[in-house]
Parts: sequence; structure tokens; C-alpha cells
Amino acid sequence: MATASHRHKGHKHHHDNPYLTSKNKNDAGVRITRIGLFANLGMAVAKGAGGYMFNSQAMIADAWHSLTDLASDVLTLATVSWSLKPPTEKFPMGFGKIESLGSLGVSSMLLFGGIFMCMSSCESLYAHFFLDPAAVAHIAEHGHSHGHSHSHAHMVPSIHAIWLAIGTIGIKEWLYHATMKVAKERKSSVLASNAVHHRVDSATGLVTLAAILGANVAPAYTWLDPAGGLLISALVIRAGWTNTLTSLLELADRSIDDEIKGSVRRQAMKVLSGPEAISEGHEVEIREISGIKSGQNYLIDMELAVPNAWTVEDIRGVEDAVRTRVGGKVRGVRRVRVRFVPKDVVQPTDKFDEYIPGDVSPRTSPEPEDENNHDHDHDDHDHGDDDHGHGHKQDNKKQDNKKGR
Repeated sequence: MATASHRHKGHKHHHDNPYLTSKNKNDAGVRITRIGLFANLGMAVAKGAGGYMFNSQAMIADAWHSLTDLASDVLTLATVSWSLKPPTEKFPMGFGKIESLGSLGVSSMLLFGGIFMCMSSCESLYAHFFLDPAAVAHIAEHGHSHGHSHSHAHMVPSIHAIWLAIGTIGIKEWLYHATMKVAKERKSSVLASNAVHHRVDSATGLVTLAAILGANVAPAYTWLDPAGGLLISALVIRAGWTNTLTSLLELADRSIDDEIKGSVRRQAMKVLSGPEAISEGHEVEIREISGIKSGQNYLIDMELAVPNAWTVEDIRGVEDAVRTRVGGKVRGVRRVRVRFVPKDVVQPTDKFDEYIPGDVSPRTSPEPEDENNHDHDHDDHDHGDDDHGHGHKQDNKKQDNKKGR
């Protein structure tokens, strides 16, 4: 349920969650998904404040973990209307990149937040194992220029923090069972993945609970709390880095994955060679499928091989049928551009032959002439022709006078 699909400790976030963006609030899938969204909001705030008040770095890191899910969901809701707007003259490729830019900003924020939490936990662990207790006490009394983490290095997190951890586990377990119930009824893989996500968050809460209890039960093990924070911050860094990389690759127009290509091919084949074939006995071959992802939109390019004798009308009919089928059956497809090649040509066509080589020199590719100058030169040329014609007329007149003489 994140802004860009990524794997996170064995589960997958779905970027195009229809239950999150649907306006049908009476739908069970929409309702449980929205409840999960508000639960992430409440837990991110509660765990962040509680971790600060109760001196638990594991709890603060867990708050950042909840924030990763919350920020991704909010971004999806905020950008879905923009990304689905139709293209315009100024934006012929649509507005999907707005979502990719927003995803890059949020994922970068989470990445650096996770790195900050990781550094803070590492400083606490370093202070616990390598600094003299007297030095730590002195730092606690006079402060330290590197931040407050050293001053709390040997402080035991408050036992009251366990109630927040227990509450997190309880809420996430309830969300897991409630979401999985709807997923099984709907046979929805998106909701099932979302349910597993809640279960993993519950497991993260168990890590926080174990770290706080261990630090309170055995004072010698106060390092368990920053160690738990280090583990959870590593999960946040992994999720933030994966999302950041995915967003950068989307902005760089990386090709769509094989799963989407396979879905496009299957739907196109149903039109071209299946029971719904419209090619009137002539088999149309699918030579190439490519495309890019723009936000939650897929911009597809296809190359089809057709018989040489086909007319423009024949080709146009196939193109419309393929576009309608693929656009209606493959979620997220917003544009299908088809290129036709002769079927008799066996060798594969260079799919990059539409691009102009980058080594074209200015002499072979001059800048276009100014339109006003071109018109002016054209007028001068016309005047020159008139003068030239007028001169011919005068010469002819002189010759006639000579003949009259």
C-alpha cells in the first residue's frame, strides 16, 4: 500500500490500491483500508510522542516505521486525481510524473529519517559498550555537543512504554484478521497483501515490546532498547531506499516489468488470435511490447506484424480493437501506441530507429530559418522575377520598334 511497489521484509506494498482511492465508502474493502490508514496515523503520533516521553528509541523508530505506511497512503490519495487527468497540449504524456515526484520526496524524507534514527541508536550502543559510566554520567549532567542520545545511553526506558507496544500489537492483529477476512471474501490479492503488511507491523511491535521489557527486567541489558531501535530503523531505511530508487527509475523512464508486458500480450492475443479475433483469417503477430510507468499510469508501445496487402483501414481497425481491449482489461494502462510492420519481414525491427542519432552535426541538421526572413526573401525573389519580366517586356518592345522601322 505504498507509493511505489516494493518488497519490505517479505511483503509487498501495492501502489495502485483501488480500495484506498475508491470513493465508495460503503464497500467493505474500502472501509477496512481507510480504517488501516487512520490507524497508522494514530499510531505514528502516539508512538512518536510516547517514545520521546518514555525515553525509548525502539518506540521512536517504530513510529517512523508507521510513518512510512502513512505517508505512502496519504500521497496516493493526494495525487491519484492528478495522475489520472487526461493529457493536454502542454503535458502530452499526462500527469503521472507528479505522483513519481511526490513519491521521491516522501521516500527521501523517510530514508533520511531512518538514517538519523540508525545513527542515534548506534551512538547509544557505542556509549553503552565503550564509554566509561562516569563519563556517561558527566555527559548526562553537562550535555554533549553531538546530541542528547549519549545523555540517555544508560537510562532505562519507562515501563509505561510497553502499553503503547501492546496496543500496537493488538490493533495490528485485529486489522490483519479483519482485512484478511474481506480479502478471502473478495479473493483480492491487494487486500491479502495489505493484511500481511499489518501482521508484519505487529511483529515489529513485538520487537519493540521485547526491547523495552528486556531493558526494564535486567538493567544490565539496557542496550536492548537502542538495539531494537537499530533493527527497526534498518527496516525503515530499506523501505525508504527501495521507494527512492523506484521513484528515480520511474522518473528516468525505465521500462515496464515483465508482469505488465505479459498481461498486455495476453489481452492483445485474445483480440488478434482468440475467439474474439477480428483479423479475418489473417494472423497478426505481436513482435514487441514495451512501455514506461508514469505514476500509476502505464504508457504502452506495441509492434504488430500484418500482411503486406492490408490497407490503412484494415490496420486502423486492428489498432482500435487492441487499444480498447488492453486499455479496458489491464489496470493502469492509459495509452496504447501501435506500430505496424510488414509480416514478410522476418528479421526483427530496430525498436530504437525512431530516435535521431546524437552525433548529428549542425551542418547536416541546420536550424530552421526564421519565418519572417524566409517570407522576406520570398518576396524579394518575387520582385526580382517581376523586374526580370519587365525587362523582357522592354526588350521585346525595342525589337518591335526596330522591325517597324
